[in-house]
Amino acid sequence: MASVNKVILMGNCGRDPEVRYLPSGSAVATVTLATSTRRKDKATGEMVEETQWHRLNFFDRLAEICGEYVKKGSQIYVEGRLRYGKYTDKDGVERQTTDITVSEMQLLGSRQGAGGQEGGSSTSNYSKPAPRPAAAAGAAPAAAKPAAKPAGSGFDDMDDDIPF
Repeated sequence: MASVNKVILMGNCGRDPEVRYLPSGSAVATVTLATSTRRKDKATGEMVEETQWHRLNFFDRLAEICGEYVKKGSQIYVEGRLRYGKYTDKDGVERQTTDITVSEMQLLGSRQGAGGQEGGSSTSNYSKPAPRPAAAAGAAPAAAKPAAKPAGSGFDDMDDDIPF
């Protein structure tokens, strides 16, 4: 029987990523992410905002990208899986943790806070790189071939008036 362990979150980073490197050379980044929901309090009738904090773990190239582009306050979209753990704190009390191991990330919002060009909005999608097919590896880049305009595409003769 198949099973699924998938988490999708979109929120704001609570601090700058903490990037460190394992002895093997692999990068690991940790970020806290805040997600908020609003609801109406039944007793007072006022809107109440509830914030949940999530600990995200990024690995390898995704961790390096996170360390370079994600900052405190950045809005990001992530997909990953839940991972539960236990540890004993300094007082001898056993604690439980819930982490999200991220497999995909999208940077949301403007580039202003991400160190890029100012103005406009951007979304950048980062995930583990997909393997390249062997046939496409030897193909010439698309920029080297002249783009042929399809004849009779119908776009040139369209009116400027849009009916909706």
